[in-house]
Amino acid sequence: MSEIRLHVTGPLAAGAMVATTPAQAYYLAAVMRRAVGDPILLFDGRSGEWRARIAALSRKAALLTVEERTRPQSPDPDLWLLAPVLKRETTEWMVEKATELGASRILLTTSARSAVTRTNPDRLTAIGAEAAEQCERLSVPELVPPTPVAQVLASWPAGRHLLVGDESRTAPPAVRVIRGAAPGPWALLVGPEGGFTGAELDAFRKLPFCHPATFGPRILRAETAAIVGLSLIQALAGDWRDP
Repeated sequence: MSEIRLHVTGPLAAGAMVATTPAQAYYLAAVMRRAVGDPILLFDGRSGEWRARIAALSRKAALLTVEERTRPQSPDPDLWLLAPVLKRETTEWMVEKATELGASRILLTTSARSAVTRTNPDRLTAIGAEAAEQCERLSVPELVPPTPVAQVLASWPAGRHLLVGDESRTAPPAVRVIRGAAPGPWALLVGPEGGFTGAELDAFRKLPFCHPATFGPRILRAETAAIVGLSLIQALAGDWRDP
């Protein structure tokens, strides 16, 4: 029987008793058919991963006894995604995959051509937690509700590079851009369906921290561009590199 991983609020320590959410209790009892005494793995994003056992269980509530730590907490890659708000299912898929790829912060953004400007941050946070449980992360990415991209860039932190997906075909390849940048943390900005306007791209090019780049000879869907961009950053400047 494979061990289930759950994200909990904690704090986690040997001997602690942790209550699950009603949804997690239902998942354990009704979906996974677990019982009192079965082992489970827990993480809270701060104190590593811990083995626990089910002390009490119903379809509405569960109580877990924490036993021992199985992995210490490790730092996440310092990687942000400025993600466009898309249709519900597409946005949820993008958040799930960005979590699997190691994004530590997901900032939902709107811009001139955004067809959708609202979403459900609580549901997206839950999707990030479920993705972290599945991919064995020790943390859940921070999710920032939709904000106009110009507002996000107006308070941009010094020293953080921003890779901007540019569909104009005038930008250099992303591989060259990432390899040629000075050391420092990265973020990725992807536009909505229809891309950024010419005026928006011109404004980005004037910002010293922005690095417009192309992701290849074909036009990608917004959610595909997000996954490609994160993968390139992780491979060339993130935690996919050889130690």
